[in-house]
Amino acid sequence: MKGLGTALITPFTEDGKVDFQSLSNLIEHQVAGGTDYLVILGTTSEVSTLTHQEQNALIEYVVKQVAGRMPLVLGIGGNSTAAVVERIGELKEQLIAHFTAILSVTPYYNRPQQEGLYQHFCAVAEASPLPVILYNVPKRTGVNLLPETTRRIYEAHPDKIMGIKEACNSVEQFTETVNIANGDFAVISGDDDLAYEMMEAGGDGLISVASNAWPKEMKQIVHEKDAMMQSKMGHRIHLLFVEGNPSGIKTVLTEMGMIKNVLRLPMVPCTENTQMVIRRALAQGV
Repeated sequence: MKGLGTALITPFTEDGKVDFQSLSNLIEHQVAGGTDYLVILGTTSEVSTLTHQEQNALIEYVVKQVAGRMPLVLGIGGNSTAAVVERIGELKEQLIAHFTAILSVTPYYNRPQQEGLYQHFCAVAEASPLPVILYNVPKRTGVNLLPETTRRIYEAHPDKIMGIKEACNSVEQFTETVNIANGDFAVISGDDDLAYEMMEAGGDGLISVASNAWPKEMKQIVHEKDAMMQSKMGHRIHLLFVEGNPSGIKTVLTEMGMIKNVLRLPMVPCTENTQMVIRRALAQGV
């Protein structure tokens, strides 16, 4: 998985249901912007607030709308290893038919030891019919998958572990992971604000929140290692995360006329002040 992947949001209608028409428009925006692949049911999709029935409907809709025009990655993660393995089994046919890989986040809240992370991802790899992208995001999960543990997981399942989405927000750790990988598996950044630095450090690509709105610009940073574009996008990217994700990106997409500014509790829209700052930045092109 090289290049730019977009961690797709889930748009909702005013009454809180999945807004499939807006989802269709978002997918076409990604296709037109040259996004290399889509990640669905990741953190940015508010997946933890979606029922399995809604998740299944989203999978079916996205697969039909994309119609083979770009690869798809499906997020399947959780803080119960048995539940993750069971969910992979439930989706086995869809995975084989329509997806390139699964993205699986480190178990959150439990804060397992490195040995626990190793055994968890070995179980995921053994259960998955597809290659697995590990997902390390310590700020959200409370646990940091260390580079040496990542390498150990890969060595146990070299046929299944295709890469890691490294969202540690540390160029130092990202570089260490790149060096440990040594080209054996992909090291993908999960930090929009450090995309250029991570590409310079040898990263294979970016799974982006910002590209929901700006796929062309984020692709330019990733594919061309464009420091000037990273600098240009810096303020916009910062504003996306002032009040958390996906509140920021949903404000931007609302201002672009692509979605309604609706989130599911416990997430709420950005405050009016932050929305005003975002609105002004978009109007001024900064």
